[in-house]
Amino acid sequence: MDYGHLIEEKIKQSIKQGDFDDLPGKGHPLPKDELAYVPDDMRNSYRILKNANMLPEEMQLKKEIVQLEEILQKNGEHSKEQKQQLTEKRIRFNVLMEKRKMQSSKAFQQYSGKMNRKLGW
Repeated sequence: MDYGHLIEEKIKQSIKQGDFDDLPGKGHPLPKDELAYVPDDMRNSYRILKNANMLPEEMQLKKEIVQLEEILQKNGEHSKEQKQQLTEKRIRFNVLMEKRKMQSSKAFQQYSGKMNRKLGW
């Protein structure tokens, strides 16, 4: 059954009743979608994971790599253990990317470049 017609009627009734007159942000542009640079075929999956407070494994590793790099950069003394952790995470990330063959994907290259610039890499 097609509910499109019913939905349209409800929206028109709400507009006539003024239900949408005092909405927050009225007259302002919509905020940018933070997943706008994720390829279309992956965007919904990433949004679902994000809403569940989960990250894909490669993004979690990337986040941990950035955190370790920041720690090492702030500390003048470079802990051997932290350097080793960073190396292991980079290797794991590269293995994951090779395994998924995402690096050869044009969509991934575009997204990766934008993410690297955003993260300051």
